[in-house]
Amino acid sequence: MTEKQLNNIVPENWSMIIKPKRHWFDINLKELWAYRDLIALFVRRDFVAKYKQTILGPLWFIIQPLLTTLMFTVVFGNIAKLSTDGLPKILFYFSGIVGWNYFAESLKATSNTFVTNASIFGKVYFPRLTMPISIVISNLVLFFIQFVFLLFFIGYYYFLGVNISISFYILLLPVLILMTAGLGLGFGIIISSLTTKYRDLTYLVTFGVQLWMYATPIIYPLSSISGIYKKIILLNPMTPIIETFRFIMLGSGELNLGQLLYSFIFMIVTLILGILLFNKIEQSFMDTV
Repeated sequence: MTEKQLNNIVPENWSMIIKPKRHWFDINLKELWAYRDLIALFVRRDFVAKYKQTILGPLWFIIQPLLTTLMFTVVFGNIAKLSTDGLPKILFYFSGIVGWNYFAESLKATSNTFVTNASIFGKVYFPRLTMPISIVISNLVLFFIQFVFLLFFIGYYYFLGVNISISFYILLLPVLILMTAGLGLGFGIIISSLTTKYRDLTYLVTFGVQLWMYATPIIYPLSSISGIYKKIILLNPMTPIIETFRFIMLGSGELNLGQLLYSFIFMIVTLILGILLFNKIEQSFMDTV
């Protein structure tokens, strides 16, 4: 049926009309909202399926960052003697890991959207963006579980007399979460779109994310870097987010609104490019996946 014939159909006779996408900017955001129940089902599926057949279940949400924190404390804190800006080592590393994990897990999971769900996409129609969006939301649950545990650590060290102060800039926390989600989603769907033709990227994602972590002040404070290296690290859009997160939660680190604005603009541009590319590849990915 041609597009002209589709346009001549009386809308009252149909509950939904599915049309082929003709160009890059043919994006129907209202359709995403109409499928919000499906997004909720995908979120529940991701959360339940991930630990359904495990012994410890959701406890892995806590065990994984704790073990990583302990390793960082021994290797980078005790052996390498890296600075932690006067904060207890466990608190410094755990705060960075909590913020970083949300970004890293969202990026890695959404980067396989087309390849992992090709069988579903080929059988039934629904807005393809619902899948990566549901992944970012389900990882948000993981973030909040780890965040609550971070608050427990903060309370523990506060009662021990450690100089910790939660800034009133904590009102920026929802913005930081939104920026982290946007960057993870944007980079993830860009990589997912490219992996339909270049499968090598699938193997590079995990390795690339690990390298990216070392270019972000997770195991070291930004204040310990100077000169050209600091300028390079500040090009990383996750750097201002992690530093601001530590500042508002622990009173340590740097809060630079100019750098935070750079990360926000970077997130918007990345997300727009990702959605446009995802929308374009969606039209023909079944022929190449």
